[in-house]
Amino acid sequence: MALLEILRFGNEILRQKSTEVTEFDEDLWTLLDDMAETMYDAGGVGLAAPQVGVLKRVVVIDVDDDHGLLELVNPVITAIKGKQHELEGCLSEPGKNGYVERPAKVRIKAQNRYGKRRVYVGTGLLARAFCHETDHLNGILFADKVDKWEEEKCD
Repeated sequence: MALLEILRFGNEILRQKSTEVTEFDEDLWTLLDDMAETMYDAGGVGLAAPQVGVLKRVVVIDVDDDHGLLELVNPVITAIKGKQHELEGCLSEPGKNGYVERPAKVRIKAQNRYGKRRVYVGTGLLARAFCHETDHLNGILFADKVDKWEEEKCD
């Protein structure tokens, strides 16, 4: 496994739409493994392939719950319910956080690393992560949705 470079806001790749994955092979498995290692090393809860310069519909998420590490290939949000307004950050803009309105509950369908179709339902942080990371696959950044930035703290 290898640590990948996380692209920062301003890099044009982050604004591009990702393509669907059709090959479920060792290259994909390596990408998933490297993305997970990179996400954990950076202290994040999610990472999308465009953030590491790969325009493929691939996401890893781990919000430290019973689901553990989720590897989502070709994820699609199929249902949303309710609202939550919480603080978010992004590994592509470290240290900058803002409040974003997201659904309170999200159902997502995706394929795993072997192409098997899966359905997940998430609430709270997991619902936010599903939305945040799938936005990345469509060239949308959380900063586009922030309605209030967190004030800098004086320690």
